[in-house]
Amino acid sequence: MARRLARPRDDRWIAGVCAGLARRFGIGSGTMRLIFIVSCLLPGPQFLIYLILWVMLPNE
Repeated sequence: MARRLARPRDDRWIAGVCAGLARRFGIGSGTMRLIFIVSCLLPGPQFLIYLILWVMLPNE
């Protein structure tokens, strides 16, 4: 059964986007946060995508 993409109520730091993505893809939330922080050092719309996911993903 596929896990639904949602922002968990626990394990949040800011909005729960990284924790939700980590659960969906089966990796640790700390690892996902590290990936996000490192990706923000690269050019691209990472922060904008984070904000969009914050608005669009439902709470668990």
